[in-house]
Amino acid sequence: MENRAQPYRAGYVAVAGQPNVGKSTLVNRLLQFKLSITTPKPQTTRHRIMGVLSGENYQVIFLDTPGLINPSYRLQEVMMESAQRAIKDADVIFFLVEAAAKPSSRDLEILDLLVQVHKPIILVINKMDLIAKPQLLPFIHAYQTHHAFAEIVPVSALQGDNCPLLLETLLPYLPEGEPFYEQDALTDHPERFFVSEIIREKIFSSYGDEIPYSTAVVIDEFHEAAPGKKDVIKARIVVERTSQKGIIIGKGGSMLRKVGTDSRREIENLLGRPVYLELWVTVREKWRKNDTFLREFGYQG
Repeated sequence: MENRAQPYRAGYVAVAGQPNVGKSTLVNRLLQFKLSITTPKPQTTRHRIMGVLSGENYQVIFLDTPGLINPSYRLQEVMMESAQRAIKDADVIFFLVEAAAKPSSRDLEILDLLVQVHKPIILVINKMDLIAKPQLLPFIHAYQTHHAFAEIVPVSALQGDNCPLLLETLLPYLPEGEPFYEQDALTDHPERFFVSEIIREKIFSSYGDEIPYSTAVVIDEFHEAAPGKKDVIKARIVVERTSQKGIIIGKGGSMLRKVGTDSRREIENLLGRPVYLELWVTVREKWRKNDTFLREFGYQG
């Protein structure tokens, strides 16, 4: 490797915190591309999603993790196992919290878990634009009484405020060493994973509170076409009850067509080529509690 004025640093950063605090939004902002789907609903992220950010003297591998909760069923247990592995494997942890009047009891519980892995923890206070500065300082002090953080950085992931500072603050905590991935690498996930996530995002944004959590998306066929032709993608939307199938399809198939149209547009933007997308809906009762289905749908190795 060529000589550099500064040592090359490369390492893994787990982004951890409660659901819906902005973890995926922050990772997307730092990477400057859409790695993870985002919706206003909590627990949108189900997988550990890896994104690579390479600079002249560094490579950061961000691990976007599911929000840390007390699981109620097997899928949530698998999600928590994925998050915990990412935290354990990371070199540095971003502990993401929302700016507020005081730390929540759940955030302090999560902090206690993170401290046990003995890694540098950077407290990232998100949504700083929604709180007055005089309120922010006591909030920071309250956290400092619980743990000696490596750094504390307030940001607005949505607006981008202080995100360059967060990256600059992070770099000295990464180990010195060679890059893990090629300079132009963005992620370790294949295109079909992101296609399924796009469809799932449109489901989250198109239906009420219960339906999205009962669905999984499985890519059954993904055929890249010759130049001038359309890729063919066939995807299965899995639900837990027959009544949910009817809701997903909608009157005369209207809702399923909407999900398909919205998904196809974003998939074409992702792939940079035209796509023929076919969706269909199937029922697998209690799939979220069934290890066999969870493996089939890509939630377990």
